[in-house]
Amino acid sequence: QVQLVESGGGLVQAGGSLRLSCAASGRTFNNYLMGWFRQAPGKEREFVAGISRFGGSTGYADSVKGRFTISRDNAKNTVFLQMTSLKPEDTAVYYCAADFTVSTDTMNVASRYDYWGQGTQVTVSS
Repeated sequence: QVQLVESGGGLVQAGGSLRLSCAASGRTFNNYLMGWFRQAPGKEREFVAGISRFGGSTGYADSVKGRFTISRDNAKNTVFLQMTSLKPEDTAVYYCAADFTVSTDTMNVASRYDYWGQGTQVTVSS
């Protein structure tokens, strides 16, 4: 079992930046591939970014490439999502996810993750 707690969401103007954090507790953090997903009202949950167990491989949705950066600090059991040049369409609840068996090839598939945080709201005003 692993427990995930997101933080860092809030209200920001378009063009601004936010840094989300996801703190993990439980089993060895570096056993888990980590992902960030988001869900806007009335829409399905979508992949944002993922990072391999030791950070050597990352993946991003096309909509956030060049604007968002995922990173992890295994010593602090934390994964981060640095978001820049935010747009109103980035408004959503952002979720952190973890899984022991998911691979980098399938890090964008929400159903492959067993553990989820409660989410943090990000609102970008125009």
